[in-house]
Amino acid sequence: MDGDDWLARRFDENRTRLRSVAYRMLGSASEADDAVQEAWLKLTRSGSEGLGNLSGWLTTVVARVCLDMLRARRSRREEPLDAAGDAPGDRGPEDDLALADATGPALLAVLDTLAPGERVAFVLHDMFDLPFEEIARILNRTPTATRQLASRARRRVRGGEAPAVDIALHRELVSAFLAASRDGDFERLVAVLSPEVVLRADERAVGAAAVNRGHGAPELAAEIRGAARVANTFKGRARAALPALIDGEAGAVWAIGGRVQSAFVFTIEGAKITAIDIVMDTTHLAELDMKIG
Repeated sequence: MDGDDWLARRFDENRTRLRSVAYRMLGSASEADDAVQEAWLKLTRSGSEGLGNLSGWLTTVVARVCLDMLRARRSRREEPLDAAGDAPGDRGPEDDLALADATGPALLAVLDTLAPGERVAFVLHDMFDLPFEEIARILNRTPTATRQLASRARRRVRGGEAPAVDIALHRELVSAFLAASRDGDFERLVAVLSPEVVLRADERAVGAAAVNRGHGAPELAAEIRGAARVANTFKGRARAALPALIDGEAGAVWAIGGRVQSAFVFTIEGAKITAIDIVMDTTHLAELDMKIG
């Protein structure tokens, strides 16, 4: 078997999954075929040298092609679908993921209302289980911003924009967290955190905390897991943090002279804080829509 035959065989092994990815992003079987064909052309031009993970590379290429197609799309509606059988490809492991079994005309209609970045983030993460770090590279966004895109998309898929009452409750939860942090109340902090809560901090935040340890800064790491450890990290701190809306969600910021120095992006599920992302990188901060107060 020569190199071209080997490449074609490997591509065919991935074809069904690639068509599924493209179809869920585009909602159009013919456009999905076009996206997969474009991926094949890119592969034949680049060859397989240096591609340790061909499946991942092909998924990234298809996702970027679909993103370009979504951005170029204006007012054209989804292709009319008479039945779920119009979806390309046979059932695969990805179809057993949380929301993949709902793919059909109704879901596609909702997906069509999403912004291109939201749609790509939602499909790749929630349907195909790609890590946010990989999706962020496709979208040219940060992992934190990509999580926010997927979160907004997920909300709309599950029933529209978050009700104002939910946002109000989330803001109360964040305010309770900040108050407990300022008061140094470990038990109250743990009470609002999920047992599996994860605290993530970007490189700049970790570095700033290390430099200012002698001035009361917490000991940060790229990732800290568990309610007790996260509560201890924030205990007696957050004195200057201000409540804020970040991409329409309850959050908090630390600002000097009205200029945001760091953002605290909260993920809330089931009346518990499940994740906190500390963002200090100026480029990443600029990606967030923040309203203090």
